[in-house]
Amino acid sequence: MTPSQENPSDTRQSPSVVPHNWVYRRIALPVLALLRMGTSPQKLAWSLAVGLAIGINPVLGTTTILCFAVAFVFRLNVVASQLGNHIVYPLQLLLVIPFIRMGDRVFHTAPMPLSSKALLEAARTNPIALTRQIWLWEWHAFVIWAAVAVVMTPILALVLTPLLRRLPLQGEQHRSPTIAAGSPTDGRGEPDRHF
Repeated sequence: MTPSQENPSDTRQSPSVVPHNWVYRRIALPVLALLRMGTSPQKLAWSLAVGLAIGINPVLGTTTILCFAVAFVFRLNVVASQLGNHIVYPLQLLLVIPFIRMGDRVFHTAPMPLSSKALLEAARTNPIALTRQIWLWEWHAFVIWAAVAVVMTPILALVLTPLLRRLPLQGEQHRSPTIAAGSPTDGRGEPDRHF
C-alpha cells in the first residue's frame, strides 16, 4: 500500500505552474487553444496575418467589420483574425498620419494640416470643403494601406506558419493557470493535462 493510499487526505503533488507574462496569456494561449481545436498552423497563420494587416487600416472604425468580412470570404478563422486585428490597435493609431502623409505625396494633394487651429478655422469657414478634403485624405491613405497590406500579408503568413507549428510543443512544456483553470478534469478532480 502506498503512502497516498494510507492517508487519503494527502494532497497530490501537481506539477508546478509556470507563471507567464501578459503577452503569453493574452496572445499565445488563445492561439494555442485554436490549434488544439483543430485549426491548421497554415490557416491560423493566414488568419492572423490578415487580422494584423487589416488592423493597421487608416480608416478608423472599420477594422472589425472589414476583418470579419475578409475572414468570411476567404474561409479563415474569424477568432484568429480578430485577435490579430486587436493586437495592432495601438499601431493603427500611430500609423494614421503617416499613411495620410504618404497618400498626399503619392496623389499630389494638399497636405493635411496637423494643427487643430488650422482645422478649426477650415471647419468654420468652409465645412463642406473640409469634409470633402478629409474624405480625399482618407481615401488616398486607404489606397496606400491596401498596397502595403497586399505585400505584407503573405510575408506575415510565411513568417508565422513555422512559429505556429512549434507552438503546440512549447505549450506542452509550459503550463499556465489560464489553461489549467478552464480544462476538463480527469476524473480525480485534477485538470486533465491532455485535452
